[in-house]
Amino acid sequence: MTTPTPIKIDFVSDVVCPWCAIGLKSLEQALERMGSDVSVDLHFQPFELNPQMAAEGEDIGEHLARKYGSTPEQMRANQEAIRQRGAELGFVFDMNRRSRIVNTFDAHRLLHWAALEGRQAELKQALLAAYFTEGRDVSSRDVLVDVAARVGLDATAARHVLDEDRYAQEVRAQEQFYQSQGIQAVPSVIVNDRYLIQGGQPPEVFEQTLRKIAAEG
Repeated sequence: MTTPTPIKIDFVSDVVCPWCAIGLKSLEQALERMGSDVSVDLHFQPFELNPQMAAEGEDIGEHLARKYGSTPEQMRANQEAIRQRGAELGFVFDMNRRSRIVNTFDAHRLLHWAALEGRQAELKQALLAAYFTEGRDVSSRDVLVDVAARVGLDATAARHVLDEDRYAQEVRAQEQFYQSQGIQAVPSVIVNDRYLIQGGQPPEVFEQTLRKIAAEG
């Protein structure tokens, strides 16, 4: 029986990044295809698309027009392309429910805590679904506590993490570390601290790259 090759993956992303949701689904499918060939140690690392975003957030149409110069027609075309890519991977983007872009620092603090509790992957997936599928405000502490409870985390403990500003320094340090390594766009998937796969790549690209890395030992 072949021993699985250990692989460490740091998935640098934000919970309001549609291509991060696509990239994660693609990565998951690639790992499913690889089965017992690899043993994966997966960590979700923080990146804020809009670190200066005010607490109340911003209308998503106004935000995209200001940040990227997108016209309404371009936005609709981009959203449809994202929706289709998500559907192909089994992820539902309900663009009509998502009206605002929000601050995600609290979400990243909660994800840091969830890693210590052994539930980071579940919380990450649930936050992406809460924002993109259900249109929920993932800057709201009430929403964050509810989503945490849904994946089996203790709601009271989650509330304490948020209200007491726990793990703020740790999250800031991680954000600054990845920025210092040249990460300026997400998703950025770092394998074994050496290899970088960027963007919402198809499952085939993740699988091919990971198999090559595993073969190199």
